[in-house]
Amino acid sequence: MSDLKDMYRTIVADGFPDTMTITLGGSVLTYKKRTWEMGGEVRGLRYGENPDQPAALYELAGGENTVAGLAWRRPGQGIVSALTEAQMVQSGKHPGKTNLTDVDNACNILQYLTVRPAAAILKHNNPCGAAWADTLSAALDKAFWCDRIAAFGGAVVVNRPLDRDCAELIASQYFEVVAAPSFEEGAVDIIKARKNLRIFELPGLARLDELCGIPMLDFKSLTDGGIIIQKSFVNRIRTAEDFIPATGTARDGSVFTARKPSAREADDLLFAWAVESGVTSNSVIFARDGATVAIGTGEQDRVGCAELAIHKAYTKYADMLSFRRHGLSLYELQQKALADEASAADLDRIQRETREAKGGLIGSVVVSDGFFPFRDGVDVVMAQGVTAIAHPGGSIRDAEVVQACNEHQPQVAMVYTGQRSFKH
Repeated sequence: MSDLKDMYRTIVADGFPDTMTITLGGSVLTYKKRTWEMGGEVRGLRYGENPDQPAALYELAGGENTVAGLAWRRPGQGIVSALTEAQMVQSGKHPGKTNLTDVDNACNILQYLTVRPAAAILKHNNPCGAAWADTLSAALDKAFWCDRIAAFGGAVVVNRPLDRDCAELIASQYFEVVAAPSFEEGAVDIIKARKNLRIFELPGLARLDELCGIPMLDFKSLTDGGIIIQKSFVNRIRTAEDFIPATGTARDGSVFTARKPSAREADDLLFAWAVESGVTSNSVIFARDGATVAIGTGEQDRVGCAELAIHKAYTKYADMLSFRRHGLSLYELQQKALADEASAADLDRIQRETREAKGGLIGSVVVSDGFFPFRDGVDVVMAQGVTAIAHPGGSIRDAEVVQACNEHQPQVAMVYTGQRSFKH
């Protein structure tokens, strides 16, 4: 068994060159490989997605991108790729590719949430939970309780200086990475007690608003060695006024218009759509009071994705009650209930309360990264107490979907984003 564990500790020699040059028509972009001097040796990434995959991190170092006549992100604007030894406050087990891409996708989400203190906890390049609030500690606490189970071993990324209250929460749990623009006095000492924790001080997290709206070149390598290049996704919904009223015309010419969201609903829809930019499609997000409640991701059909998110919400809500009341995960309580009557009664009570609260989904809003092609997905989420929905719009059945919202009692609000937010 010890030999198997060793593969996760071993740093793989990558063999990749120190520089990389990409020529795109008349644009020549130069990249430098990021390495760090640690423990008397120079190290690059630990490994790639898996321990048997060498990998290297490159930072855009020079060149002006003039492709397609767009303004692109430039050298000197790096965040994760600009990580230095000094910013690697504690290297822990030394970072690998997945650690950095989790932090990077958090940056992708947080760039649209700069007006308030915000926190995102990522795992497998998807958010377990995300939230914004009046204080960073409140945002982090909300993000953690969005999905306490999935947050185990995740990456915590925040957009404000990390304070002692946040540090105490982090130190009480198991995380792989913590990244912040800076750390308030005493905070690092608290979280350094977790020796394997990777702690990154990334000043770029404090200037995400400067990068918001500026695309990057997005490369996708194909299995046959080919490459697809695209402009990265840029969120067009920055304020509630950017949403488009939801209307649809039926085959008989009847026009249906959905209720406009309230200010609270619009704020939650705005927040959820920002988080959506970092979620793997097909996806559906439930959110309430500036925090995700449930995230369904990576499904092939939209109604199935909604049903998955609902199932997760019920499970996470029951787990929250179990952990707060009994110090046990839901699964530990279920196991204990098999042989203990008192625990069985506790479990029954928690399950009943979870059903009554509909997994905490009552009063939440929903965003979908693609349009609802049928009303089934909308009917499924409205049955859980959802009060407002946002999706791209553009389906031939938009009228049917809007009509479903209008028929529901109480009437559910709906708006369009006018853009799809797929992330493959």
